[in-house]
Amino acid sequence: MAKTIAEINERIKKGEAVVVTAEEIIDIVEKEGAEKAAEKVDVVTTGTFGPMCSSAAYFNIGHSKPRIKLGGGRVLLNGVEAYAGLAAVDVIIGATALDPEDPRNKVYPGEFRYGGGHVIQDLAAGKDVRLTARAYGTDCYPRRELETYINIRDLNEAVLFNPRNAYQNYNCAVNLSDEIIYTYMGALKPDLGNANYCSAGQLSPLLNDPLYKTIGIGTRIFLGGGVGYVIGPGTQHAPGVKRGENGVPLAPAGTLALQGDLKQMSPKWLVGASFQGYGATLVVGVGVPIPVLDEEIVRYTAVRDEEIFTQIVDYSVAYPNLQAESLGKVSYAELKSGSIRIQGKEVPTAPLSSYPKAREIAEILKAWISEGRFLLTEPLASLPGPEDDYAFKPLKEKAVV
Repeated sequence: MAKTIAEINERIKKGEAVVVTAEEIIDIVEKEGAEKAAEKVDVVTTGTFGPMCSSAAYFNIGHSKPRIKLGGGRVLLNGVEAYAGLAAVDVIIGATALDPEDPRNKVYPGEFRYGGGHVIQDLAAGKDVRLTARAYGTDCYPRRELETYINIRDLNEAVLFNPRNAYQNYNCAVNLSDEIIYTYMGALKPDLGNANYCSAGQLSPLLNDPLYKTIGIGTRIFLGGGVGYVIGPGTQHAPGVKRGENGVPLAPAGTLALQGDLKQMSPKWLVGASFQGYGATLVVGVGVPIPVLDEEIVRYTAVRDEEIFTQIVDYSVAYPNLQAESLGKVSYAELKSGSIRIQGKEVPTAPLSSYPKAREIAEILKAWISEGRFLLTEPLASLPGPEDDYAFKPLKEKAVV
């Protein structure tokens, strides 16, 4: 029997909704079948916690006396470059931002880099952040310099705005060269010395809704420890990649653009990180509720790690082509076992995302819904799907004369 989101919300309000995690639904479907599971369960919660470089925060610092126009000038937050070209005192900082005048900007291997992700975490933690600004001055904004400390409690608005999060599947990264390479997938040892991957697998949001049947624009989610929303397809959204029989993509596919109130969030679920030889990023916690509208949806949510496959890609030659020729495919069950075989060699595996944290996020979201503190939203529009003419295109370089 089909259900609607409105009907599920009424059950949530009455404390009658049956909410389970994406791990728990697997056993329910196995024991009771998809039809009975669809009748019994109302919501399946998912979670992921991993580095998501395409993340940012914007905020309004308020006007000083005399006023200053930050736009067109230069703004540093704890020494990290921010962007203020939006208006007089609106500031945005990206997770990978660094200080461009820092002589270490070549990111020498082994160096810790404090960057935008760390600033965002410090803001979420309620710490004072040093703001240094230089402006050119105008008749209406005469001040040219400002040095002060800002705190999230004093900001007019503080918003986490992430253009690309929660990648739907991703490559397993290896290195076939004879030298170590440093990447956003971590340090990759030479001659197949290790294999790194980054996904929560069977707990990951878009792997539980592979064809975007329930997740769309306006979907309410767990974001950084608070409440956020899906505001559109993320950058590099590529729904048209090859998929398995269960609809799960076999390569990097869908992404989500997310937004939420940074003042509600926690430094536990927004963690600044520094990757050796790469730079700064932000580790983000995301949890998405999947309303069980029918039997088809519940079958998708019962996907297992053994049924989710990704491609093994040599990052010493293939990157940045996300659809590069594969060295083979591997399941997340194999990746999580601790080692896989590539070209006849046993290769140790390591995750860049945290499965225990993903499980914790799914449990937190389950509790919020079960306690009636979190209602589901009806998507305002669907995300572009496999049937749509929507592809991630590489840069078309043109000669500059």
